[in-house]
Amino acid sequence: MEAASVPGGGRSVLGRSPLARLPDRVLRYGLTALAAAILALIAYFFVRLVGQAGPAFEKFGVLGFTFGSEWNVNAEHFGALPLLVGTLITAGLALLIGVPVAVAAAIYATELCPARLRAPLTLLVELLAAVPSVVYGLWGIFVLAPKLQPAEQWLASKLSFVPFIGGGLVTIPNYFITGLVLAIMILPIVSAISREVMATVPADHKEAALGLGATRWEMIRTAVLPFSRSGIVGGAMLGLGRALGETIAVTILIGNAPKLSSHLFEQGYSLAAVIANEFGEAQGLHRNALFAAGLVLFVLTLLVNGVARGLVLRAARGRLVHGTGDGGDAGARLAETVAGA
Repeated sequence: MEAASVPGGGRSVLGRSPLARLPDRVLRYGLTALAAAILALIAYFFVRLVGQAGPAFEKFGVLGFTFGSEWNVNAEHFGALPLLVGTLITAGLALLIGVPVAVAAAIYATELCPARLRAPLTLLVELLAAVPSVVYGLWGIFVLAPKLQPAEQWLASKLSFVPFIGGGLVTIPNYFITGLVLAIMILPIVSAISREVMATVPADHKEAALGLGATRWEMIRTAVLPFSRSGIVGGAMLGLGRALGETIAVTILIGNAPKLSSHLFEQGYSLAAVIANEFGEAQGLHRNALFAAGLVLFVLTLLVNGVARGLVLRAARGRLVHGTGDGGDAGARLAETVAGA
């Protein structure tokens, strides 16, 4: 007990002078002040956006503006529903395409890749984050879109019976190209987070699965993925936040058509793109409407972050309940899973 109370300097913590404890207090209060400043900055942004967007909300109403289907600058009629739909469609496509590829890359890098290739592969994936968004946009519109247009038209013709996907004429640009490029843009962050979480999986869990006769894939499915679920969900939600807020690449690729499109391969618009395109020349009510669009995007991002936090906590609780803390119970459940695989 006496040794535990003396951390290393021959004196107990309580025996130190107030001056010796001063750096700890400075660090504590300094970090607290920085955290409070971040929250205050977010609150300031929100209040300023509400103030600037007030005239637009007063004229159209909050629900009328958010779910109005017409964005007409000349008539000074502003409804953000086409922009909101375009933002959600492109971000959803980015998640649908990018997350499976990112998780697969993380699994390969941590579990299957030869050791001498692991570092180059990881570096290559992370270098995708260093490419400017304008380069992605220009590459997508001038290289990727023309090459994929015949395949898109074939898919739209073959799936003409599927609502929103089939039928219609493929245009350049369109929703699909935007979502595909966004998927490439979010791949590094989702892959990096997933890879780091998978690297923390206890080795005895994997060895137990292999010792019970599991194949490499069964070991990944029963030991690695359940342990990493919360991290993968968190990485996916961070990628979704990046896709929702992306501006330059989306502005180039989506087409800048403020309408509710009838299928996936038509032009559209997004909240970030309309602000980037029109803010420089906006005046009066038009300017207020753009601030209101920014507020909608801000609230949408906060909602996504809140949902992401809830999903991560839920996945973490599920991991604790079902399994990684108690070695005996976890081993029994692992044996049952492997035996049933």
